[in-house]
Amino acid sequence: MSDRDGHPAGPAPHRAPSPAELLEAIGTGDDEATTCRELAGFLFRTLCDAAAVDLTVDGRTERVASAGAVGLLRAPAPPPEPGGRPGVRAVDEGHPLRSWTLRPGGAPVHGLSAALTRHGTSYGTLLAVRTGAAFTDQEAAALHFAARLAAVHIRHARRLAATERVALNLQRALVSDPGRPHPNLLVAGRYLPVGPSALVGGDWFETVRLHFGRTLLVVGDVMGHGLDAAVDMNAYRSTLREVAATELAPHRVLRQLDALVAGDAARRPATCLLVRVDPARGTALFASAGHLPPAVFAADGAGRLLDVPVGPPLGTGLGGYESAAHPFTDEEVLVLYTDGLVERRGEDIDASLARLTALRLPPGASAGEAVDAVVAGLDARHAEDDVAVLAARVRSRPAHP
Repeated sequence: MSDRDGHPAGPAPHRAPSPAELLEAIGTGDDEATTCRELAGFLFRTLCDAAAVDLTVDGRTERVASAGAVGLLRAPAPPPEPGGRPGVRAVDEGHPLRSWTLRPGGAPVHGLSAALTRHGTSYGTLLAVRTGAAFTDQEAAALHFAARLAAVHIRHARRLAATERVALNLQRALVSDPGRPHPNLLVAGRYLPVGPSALVGGDWFETVRLHFGRTLLVVGDVMGHGLDAAVDMNAYRSTLREVAATELAPHRVLRQLDALVAGDAARRPATCLLVRVDPARGTALFASAGHLPPAVFAADGAGRLLDVPVGPPLGTGLGGYESAAHPFTDEEVLVLYTDGLVERRGEDIDASLARLTALRLPPGASAGEAVDAVVAGLDARHAEDDVAVLAARVRSRPAHP
């Protein structure tokens, strides 16, 4: 930019931003790094020549954001001793501002700092520095308000991150420890939460060992996200283990689950797909509660969807579940999954499922290789929702001479 005479324009004059401006500019995201960048950037544009935010993380102080003439930020505040003690401005009780002026041989450098404190917890320090005129009381009050506002958002971000970690750890612990199938069935599973810090959902899978060498495979998806969904998922999983142990057919297991969940108004609905695999007979019995169809990949790696009757999601109390049998040999790989694997925003579900069956697995792929190929082929690590995948293959019996 330039003035009317064509000379470069200088920096905008410093001013004290209003509370309304600060409220609009700071805390637009749910993570503390975004809040700190917004805080430093906005103060640099309005109040000072340089601004920085130092946060305390695990007992260590780290500079997480800075803006402006960062060289000015290297000038330390005077030590708290006679002749160099920073001034303290008591803006309000328990939230003082520290101010100082250094004269390094050139223009004086004025500094202001405020603790990022909320409910007695200090999250770090906000620092603002400029040359020229000292900070006015109005500007000091604006910086103090900015520090308190940022502390509110940082506290919220850390509490949200802690909740996410609890839910994610719970989810991973539950999904990573399914029951053991019979030795005649090889299984592999994968759970992928959406995004690096998003709230987890209620996706899960399970295996239940039954009599006569049979194994029940389960994949389900509780509606919603967060800790509540993860807790409901655990409740579904525990109840299913109990019901499945009665050796009921898959559709009757779903009927029992639906009746039990429907009696609890606090429980969220869920979709679920059950498969009872009988390697000795080379068959699998399927039943679905509102879930997407399973896929089977042949020995040459070609995939297809299986036709399974679909009943309502669990928790509606409507019942109406049916079972369907399909051949399942040791040359095939069965893949169960939640909707996050295939669904994409704005895409018809038939097109989404077609992308799955269009995949070509390595010929003779193991259960683990099938999971890897499906996750990679559908770019599940960048999915728009949580993903759970469970693959199974009958263990080949050695040929007798």
